[in-house]
Amino acid sequence: MKKLQYLWEELNTSFWFVPILMLLITIGSAIGFIYIDSQIRFTPEGILKYLLPASVDSARSILSIIAGAMIGVAGTVFSITLVVLTLASSQLGSRLVRNFMYDKLNQVVLGTYVSSFVFCLIILSSLKDNESFHFVPAISVLAALASAIAGIILLIIFIHHVSISIQSDKVISDISIAMSKSLRILFPDEIGHDEEKPAPDINALKKEYTNKEEVICNKSGYLQSVDGQGLMNIAQDNDCIIILHHRPGDYLIQNMVLCYILCNEACSEEVHNAILNNFILGKVRTPLQDAEYSIHQMVEVASRALSPGVNDPYTAIACIDNLTSVMCYLTGVIFPSPYRYDSQDTLRVIADNHTFSGMLNAAFNQIRQFSDGNPSVMIRLMEAMSIISTFSRSNNQQDIIVQHAEMIMNAAEKTFSEKRDLEDMKERFTSLKKSG
Repeated sequence: MKKLQYLWEELNTSFWFVPILMLLITIGSAIGFIYIDSQIRFTPEGILKYLLPASVDSARSILSIIAGAMIGVAGTVFSITLVVLTLASSQLGSRLVRNFMYDKLNQVVLGTYVSSFVFCLIILSSLKDNESFHFVPAISVLAALASAIAGIILLIIFIHHVSISIQSDKVISDISIAMSKSLRILFPDEIGHDEEKPAPDINALKKEYTNKEEVICNKSGYLQSVDGQGLMNIAQDNDCIIILHHRPGDYLIQNMVLCYILCNEACSEEVHNAILNNFILGKVRTPLQDAEYSIHQMVEVASRALSPGVNDPYTAIACIDNLTSVMCYLTGVIFPSPYRYDSQDTLRVIADNHTFSGMLNAAFNQIRQFSDGNPSVMIRLMEAMSIISTFSRSNNQQDIIVQHAEMIMNAAEKTFSEKRDLEDMKERFTSLKKSG
């Protein structure tokens, strides 16, 4: 069930899903309109006499014009989309192409034009004018006219949307929103419950169980999803402990150890296969369960902005500000324990969990490394550490933040050529340490 849910979510975010769905709906609608026209002999009166066709030739002309215009505009929209994707890939990073491809408005616009074209073709094929049968689907032609007007409005909206979406501030804002959503579902499926208990002695646990078996990865790829509840059920049914060594976002290689099983009786091949079925691997990373995915997207934008070819420190600073907001939120998050217990308080799964230290490293390490020799960005990094420090909830968090501040300070001492810039940095660093 979990795998089907994951596949549905992946399908729902696919670029082609919405246009194909709209196309199928349009085919059904066209057949429905033809049926309505065949059952209702609609005679245009009043103003409708000037809008609706009175003969097959006029209906054919209207539908042909609309169909030609819609497929022509569809080609233009495709071209605009490809240009936007090229700019996004070259300036902001190829990984952001996913964000533009999966934009629902872009999908709806493309689906609307293709669907209008197919609708007109189907209605055209229904036109009949011979000695035995005369059929002019007036209501269907009216629907085609409405779709053409909607297409013009959508084109205006689409051009405005594209011009906004390619701006770096909008891109960073969208990534920031995605980061916030991802981190709020850091562990979307609870694997048992994680009451506050002292960490068990792993070595002692291994002695309690006679067998330690390896579950081998059957193919290479990025770990995209883990069904925690499924692993918990397997561990309960077989009275064993499953030790995970990877989490979504990790790249796995065929024949490497995926996880370990501690058990008293040898597990069958069916159990190993059942465990493997709770892991979904793919060729690319996805944001569905990978909490660091959006953080890495933001870091990539900042890293490209700091490259000599772009040299855009303002974009990098905007990325730092958004990452700071996310890390301030994470200071108040209770990261789940890796030790997961079933309803009988028996340890069943040891997960590979995220930590505050790991998330802070993912957010700022590469930006610090790429910002060498750029005082404005490095000073902003130090300010970010100071802000995060004010939100810290424990001495452990404070120590981790100070460590990052020390690395930033060390890099500044090595790369700053202006004495006053260095003094400014030292002043912020001293203030951070005193506040801690």
